[in-house]
Amino acid sequence: MEQLLEILNDINPGIDYETETRLIDGALLDSFSILSLIPELEDAFGIEITPIDMVPANFNSAQAIWDMIHRLKEE
Repeated sequence: MEQLLEILNDINPGIDYETETRLIDGALLDSFSILSLIPELEDAFGIEITPIDMVPANFNSAQAIWDMIHRLKEE
């Protein structure tokens, strides 16, 4: 999780990623941020994020992103 938080802070600093649960719904992460985030996550965690995974529920919080990473690693 620490590595994920570092990546998120590098892409869009100034957000409390540990507590925020509306990153997408609250427009804290925009489409440019997500497009920057996806390759970083894929490289860092050895996963492939497909268009089917690109739904707000998977990106609304650091925990949701973390859960998606673990699910994708198991596939």
